[in-house]
Amino acid sequence: MEHTKEKTLKKQLNSRHITMLALGGAIGAGLFKGSGEAIGIAGPAVLLAFLIGGAILFIVMNGLGKLVLDGGDTHHGLSGLIRPYLGNHSADFVDWVYYSMWMINIIAEAVAAASFMQLWFPHVPAWFFILMLAILTTLINLYSVRLFAETEYWLAFAKISVIVLLIIFGLYLVGQQMLGTGVFPTLSQLTSHGGFTPHGLKGVISSLLVVIYSYGGSELIAITVSEADDPKKAIPKAIKGVMGRIVSFYLIPLFLLLILFPWKTLAGSSVSPFVMVFEQMNIPFAGDIVNFVIVLALFSSINSGVYASSRLLFFRLKDKKGNVNKLAKLNKHQVPQRSVFFCTSVLYIGVILSYFVGDKLFGYLAGSLSYTILVIWMMISAAAFHLALKKGTIKDKSFNLFALIALSLIFIGILMTNTLGVTILTALLYAMIFFSYQKKNDVFHLENESFSSVN
Repeated sequence: MEHTKEKTLKKQLNSRHITMLALGGAIGAGLFKGSGEAIGIAGPAVLLAFLIGGAILFIVMNGLGKLVLDGGDTHHGLSGLIRPYLGNHSADFVDWVYYSMWMINIIAEAVAAASFMQLWFPHVPAWFFILMLAILTTLINLYSVRLFAETEYWLAFAKISVIVLLIIFGLYLVGQQMLGTGVFPTLSQLTSHGGFTPHGLKGVISSLLVVIYSYGGSELIAITVSEADDPKKAIPKAIKGVMGRIVSFYLIPLFLLLILFPWKTLAGSSVSPFVMVFEQMNIPFAGDIVNFVIVLALFSSINSGVYASSRLLFFRLKDKKGNVNKLAKLNKHQVPQRSVFFCTSVLYIGVILSYFVGDKLFGYLAGSLSYTILVIWMMISAAAFHLALKKGTIKDKSFNLFALIALSLIFIGILMTNTLGVTILTALLYAMIFFSYQKKNDVFHLENESFSSVN
């Protein structure tokens, strides 16, 4: 009994932790800093892009909830949910693609966090901040999943508190304008600077790259399935609780910002659009407050990335034979400590890459991440569609089919607008993962063979 317990992840996550984990994964620098970039690409029509992305996210997450409720293999996270419908090869592919996504994301967020901290300490090198983040993240993830969950809960709480404050301040400022100039003159800000879609349909499609990147991380809920206390109850509950909040926390602040300021001002500003609202409310040290929250948001994303990637590594390697199995060893807190060390070591690669690539690194990484998030969402939707064909209603089938078509069209749109180098490197990564699959070494194949031999 003790031997089994040592090889099993501990179930310490409840719906409160899982909800905040999903919010923390989906609300980050993409909102606080990247919203200005998205506005610059699409103008006020960025609201449409976030609305479209939110509708697709809702269908994908609803499908994910159905997969959890149907059963699946809860011992292998996302791949375990997909495997019964798309097969072992697809399960292997989705795990390694998702793993690579978090590895890339860890580097991207660490480099960004270091750049924001250098605003306070310009003479301190970036590698020092990344080292500090690596040590802190490692310690939090090594101790216990409960410590990680509580840390992530309060980091997400801090981010959400600032968003709620912006909404309150924004409503107050918009209300003042409406009392002074009237409703329609106030709302005319959305159309008075080149129209609602100044860059046309192309601008909306191009901005979807930023939108998908911003919403990415919500599917992290699936990774918690093996450590959730009663996952079939906690995870669907968390999905329902998180969906409206994610979309609201993007759409409402952006809508208020676009009413208060000309979109060109938001797009051209060197500071976060959040800072502009706080400054207009005469909040002292507005820039420092928002900068601090951005650093927390990035640290939260790094923290989540180490958690997700270390669990994916654990799922894929814990049943393989040979030396590589050592990476799946659990410590006394039932945490895969060697997987955590391996994943945090990637942060040091970020230091080297940032040295050679410079400021363009984040843009390259974000472009690759958008592809990966789309692929993950497409595979979740494909599995949910297969489930709907067997057990679902016409409504379930239609929703999942719509999600697949919409995601495919967005994929084509991003393919046409993304940097060619990023597209080629991402395609090579996918090809390497896809063709490296070997059935004889597959974790699921080995387990099935063991199960058959016992019976």
